Amino acid sequence: MTKIQMSVPLVEMDGDEMTRIIWDYIKEILLYPYIELKTEYYDLGLQKRDETDDQITVDAALATKKYGVAVKCATITPNAQRVEEYNLKQMWKSPNGTIRALLDGTVFRAPVLVEGIKPLVTTWKKPITIARHAYGDIYKNVEYRVGGPGKAELVFSGEHGEESRQTICNFEGKGILMGMHNLDSSIESFARACFNYALDVKQDVWFATKDTVSKQYDHTFKDIFQEVYDKEYKERFAAAQLEYFYTLIDDAVARVIRSEGGYIWACKNYDGDVMSDMVATAFGSLAMMTSVLVSPEGNFEYEAAHGTVTRHYYQHLKGEETSTNPIATIFAWTGALKKRGELDGLPDLADFAAQLEEASLKTIEAGFMTKDLALISELPHKKAVTTEVFLQEIKKTLDAIRS
Repeated sequence: MTKIQMSVPLVEMDGDEMTRIIWDYIKEILLYPYIELKTEYYDLGLQKRDETDDQITVDAALATKKYGVAVKCATITPNAQRVEEYNLKQMWKSPNGTIRALLDGTVFRAPVLVEGIKPLVTTWKKPITIARHAYGDIYKNVEYRVGGPGKAELVFSGEHGEESRQTICNFEGKGILMGMHNLDSSIESFARACFNYALDVKQDVWFATKDTVSKQYDHTFKDIFQEVYDKEYKERFAAAQLEYFYTLIDDAVARVIRSEGGYIWACKNYDGDVMSDMVATAFGSLAMMTSVLVSPEGNFEYEAAHGTVTRHYYQHLKGEETSTNPIATIFAWTGALKKRGELDGLPDLADFAAQLEEASLKTIEAGFMTKDLALISELPHKKAVTTEVFLQEIKKTLDAIRS
């Protein structure tokens, strides 16, 4: 069979630990036999980021701006333990945070639904899409460890010489400080991305912050969302019979649990990070979640929305068999290939991506699945297999679909 040709490369961002191993499996078993894969490769493994003083992460983000579509493997965000384990120069920041800040996009995450796996929240009947603001807040913060008594102030010095000061805390002993920021322009882009996505997929938008407590920071998010909606989207939402509403984050959590799903839940950066994991787990597994970063300029970065599966990696290094769910990583590749096909006028490439997604789900429904899914699947004929066997079963199903 003639391999599918690509005209423009994907930006490929490799990652760490077990997901890096699976990344290679997917390419060898599910991609190379069918596609003349064309990528611009960036190794975002922790050692390479340390070696380049994290410049490679910046380069990968800039390449995404150049080529328009990227696919990213899961990566380590180091803590103190990782600094020691990998002998790092410093505790590098989240590569996802760096990429998102440079692209200034919105992350849309939605669960992959499959027959035989029911949501843990029994009221949920439809997917819930988390729209996560991808700039600023805690991911671009400045932190300081207070060593003893003193006064901490928030100081803003305007470009024309004016200065504003507010006391944060009069410390009587040791403590900690953190400064966060965001930009009106980025919040506006976030709002437009959510409303545009809602019109595309015909879903309501829920947005939530805590403006009753954060009367400047969170309230600004609320006000900008409302202004953008009223000026640019209110009539279009009415025509499409869609709804936008704002509520407090704690009320939103209660509403979400009671709902049947089927809407976009827009969250600030940290809220989206936490809530997307909750939604993914309640729908079945963190490894059953699609994730795409969409920038205001129309750039797309697809990724697996989970960690590097460290425990399985150490088992793999010992030569032990592992059963790690590759679905989120497969769907990162298919999302990127599908978008590349759409942008470049390559229907064969987009069709292949859709067929690979179909084959992945049909394989699970046929009873072949990784251990995490076997533990929660209600299928009577289920069988837990290793990652490699699972991928080979997907390949068999894919071949049958394409024949």
